[in-house]
Amino acid sequence: MGKMEITFNRVIIFCGDVNKLKTFYQEYFGFRLVEEIKDEWAVLNTGQTEIAFHKIGDAYRNNDQPFRADSNTKLVFEISGDLEAFREDLLAKAVLLKEIKSFKGFDFILCDGEDPEGNVFQVKQKTTGTV
Repeated sequence: MGKMEITFNRVIIFCGDVNKLKTFYQEYFGFRLVEEIKDEWAVLNTGQTEIAFHKIGDAYRNNDQPFRADSNTKLVFEISGDLEAFREDLLAKAVLLKEIKSFKGFDFILCDGEDPEGNVFQVKQKTTGTV
């Protein structure tokens, strides 16, 4: 058997409200919808990979509490624009975001946030290496 190439092209996030997450990432990140089954499944093109939102199973659907993610995964997005301006725009729209941070020797500035169901994401911007 010859050498096989393996690529990573999609992450699936199980969620309580597919439409809410689809709309969040379309509106605030500009990702394009490429596939959808109403209220059950949506796939957004993020550039190099896709994010898919999959409605959680029946065992979780009839809960009185809104679904909140309990995960150790962080979605990381790199932007070419001004992270500070991007962050201020999202804060003005009531998106939960932490402060911008940097690390010595790491050529990015970073900002963590949460989507409407508590999935953690990070937005990073390349710097000139002076951080």
